[in-house]
Amino acid sequence: MQLRTDLAIEARELAGERVAGVDYREYRENDLKISRLTVRSARAGQLLGKEQGTYITVELPSLTDNFTEADERIKTIGREIRRLLPVNGLLLVAGLGNEEITPDSLGPKTGARVLATRHITGELARASGLDRLRPVAVMNTGVTGQTGIETGEYILSIVKRIRPNAVIAVDALASRRVERLGRTVQISDAGISPGAGLGNHRTRINRETIGVPVIAIGVPTVVDAQTFANDLLGESVASRSGAYLSQGSQMIVIPREIDLLTERAARLLGFSLNAAMQNAFDLKDLLSLM
Repeated sequence: MQLRTDLAIEARELAGERVAGVDYREYRENDLKISRLTVRSARAGQLLGKEQGTYITVELPSLTDNFTEADERIKTIGREIRRLLPVNGLLLVAGLGNEEITPDSLGPKTGARVLATRHITGELARASGLDRLRPVAVMNTGVTGQTGIETGEYILSIVKRIRPNAVIAVDALASRRVERLGRTVQISDAGISPGAGLGNHRTRINRETIGVPVIAIGVPTVVDAQTFANDLLGESVASRSGAYLSQGSQMIVIPREIDLLTERAARLLGFSLNAAMQNAFDLKDLLSLM
């Protein structure tokens, strides 16, 4: 049975913690555990099932607990995002997913909280004291079933038109463990497969397909049912129950507080993105603009 996960740290757990071509270190900031995993070779990427690149994971208290806009988590996650961004130039934030399906709504809900600034220029910017704002454009892609357009095609068409220095793609992810739902943020420069969190993989969106760096950000909101059963029962019991588990091969497990989880995760990511992209302003000033 293949255990499905979008998290690089879980892929490392499954492959074994000593994989040649993988660099890994952990550190703490503001009481948050942060791991930085770098896949340096194609062979290591095959073993982990991950593209070459850097994967930063921030482990959080549950997002269903108390959360405030002035939370130190915003500053910490913002700094980690900023480390992967180009220093200057226009950025395009793309919210991936279907807002009508709660566990897949993280991307568009996050996009709604990102400060779009590309249009604030010239005398308007100077007169309002906003001439230090970095230009940012925001789009929500919807899903192919709604638009008839592949997400990658949609993003590529916008990239060709406005020519950003990088794309930041936000999407829901899948974990192999329920306890990581709403407790983990993954940030990567390796791109993203739209719909991965719900098992509907599309054409990968990365530097090779889009033409500019793609930073992928997500929070796990679902666990594949078969993966959950294996994790809950243990591999030996799950393998003996294979016939029963196969009946749930298209099912996912979500926490009962999924509405609250996605709303707070979107707020956290949206505010963290603003802090990362608009570092000429402090958090209090950014919140007043939103």
